[in-house]
Parts: sequence; structure tokens; C-alpha cells
Amino acid sequence: MKRSFLGNVVRGALIGLVETVPGVSGGTVALVVGIYDELINSIGHVVSAFRKLIAGPDRGAGFKSEMAQVHWRLVIPVAIGMFAILLTVAGPMSHLVETYPQHTRAVFFGLVLGSIWVPLRLAGGHWRLRDGAALVIAAAATFWLLSVPPTEIEATPVTIVGAAAIAVSALMLPGLSGSFLLLTMGMYQVTLKAVAERDLGYIGLFAMGAALGMIVIVKGLQWLLNNHHKGTMVALVGLMIGALRTLWPWQDENRTLLAPADNWPLLLGLCAAGIVVVSITLYLDQRVSERGAGMSQELAGVKNP
Repeated sequence: MKRSFLGNVVRGALIGLVETVPGVSGGTVALVVGIYDELINSIGHVVSAFRKLIAGPDRGAGFKSEMAQVHWRLVIPVAIGMFAILLTVAGPMSHLVETYPQHTRAVFFGLVLGSIWVPLRLAGGHWRLRDGAALVIAAAATFWLLSVPPTEIEATPVTIVGAAAIAVSALMLPGLSGSFLLLTMGMYQVTLKAVAERDLGYIGLFAMGAALGMIVIVKGLQWLLNNHHKGTMVALVGLMIGALRTLWPWQDENRTLLAPADNWPLLLGLCAAGIVVVSITLYLDQRVSERGAGMSQELAGVKNP
């Protein structure tokens, strides 16, 4: 699908923005804006290219063949948007989440809730019993994982690399938030601080861990999307539903869920606003895609009267 360079930069910026918010997954945004499959396949081809370059056979030819299958017109602007927003918004977003935790969770609860229909639509109809079971298992497992109380881990080179590998794995999976997993490990604030202060040593170690984590998980996701697309999308729906637990506005520091407080009308309104925003975005994206498809058919008709 043809997309503008600027549009892909904006998509990348949105992915980078939500990755700074504990509980929201960049993979969810990639799904919502319609680039998830292409990104996973592109990253998978990059991983395969370097594997062939190192292990062969026909190292040069294999490397070129894999790199030629990468959607560079998508990957490059998305990467630019992600890194630009991370370098400029990480600090302010951290302050916003700390200062107004209930309000930010309510908004993003609505955004994620309104986005669930995207993988549902991509999964298609004619669900079987095993599809429903996969959804329930994925939702329950995610809910349990995100119920684990936060811990404190000392920021050493080994823990930084390990935390980054785990966090980037979450980036690939809609519903799991890399920021939230960093928060669980007690590495969230120190990571955002390192980015805001341009701590190149910390950032370099984090980048190394992110690369390792990406190599481990992306090939599996690529295979699943290419061979079991429906089942994968169903499982992603479960991940997103289970992950809503992290965005429940009323919870204590140990992540114990609480009943709604007196401010529930305001937070309900913020949640509804999030649903409206994502619904309008999805509607406009669908109309633009339909218009682009119609123009392509008209041009094809002109070329082949």
C-alpha cells in the first residue's frame, strides 16, 4: 500500500509516543494505523539478511535478496518519527504520567478499548472453538502477567541489556507495553532519565539489548503472521483485552484494582474521548484507503482501456 513519507513519520511518532506510556503498546498503534504486518515482515527480512551475511551460503547475494524485500519507504520514516518523538517527549510524558496517573490511564484505556476491533477485523469471521480458547488464554495470561507488583533492579550493564530485550519484545506484541514491563522491573524512570539526559552509555547498552530481543522474537512473529494469520490476530485480541488491566484508572502502587472513586464521571468522559478519537482516526484511515484503492482502479482502467 502506497503511503506518504510524512504520513509514515507521523505513524512512527505515534508508536514512539505511546511507548513512553506504561500500559500502552506501540504494537497496538502499528495495528491501528495498518502497518503491523509490514513492519514485522520488514524487520524479519533485516534479521535474515544479517544472518545470511554471517553464516551464508552466498553471503552477499543472500544479504541483498533479503534487504530488497524490506519496505524501506515505510521503515525509514517510521524509525525517524519514533526516535524523534522519543528524544523530545520522553521527559514531559514521564512527568504527565506521574502528575496525572488516573487521567492518563483513563484516556489510554479508551484508546486501547476502541482499537480492539482492528485485530478482530483482521482475524475475519468463522471462528472455531480453538480461536475462542486462544483469545481467552492470551487475555488471562496477560492479565496475570501485568498483575505482578513492581520490583527494583539495579541498573547494571547486564540488567540494562536484559530489560531492553524484554521491553522490545513487548513493542512487537500489541497489548503488552514495553514501558510497563520496564516499570515492573524498576527500570522505567532510570531509562527515561537516561534518554532525556542523553546518557549515551546507557542508551548504547539499551540499544544492544533491544537488537537482541528483536532478533529472538521477530522471526517467530513473522512466521506466525505468514502461516497462521487468523490465529495470531485472535491471540493479539486477547493480549489487548488482558492488557486493559494496566490502564484501569483506580489502582494502588502495588497494582491492586480498586473500585471507581468520586471522580468517575470525569474519568469516564476521558475514556469516552479516547474511544471517540481512535474511532474517528480509524474511520478516516478507512476512507482514505478506500479512496486510494478507487483511484488505483481508475488509473488501471485508463492504462488498460
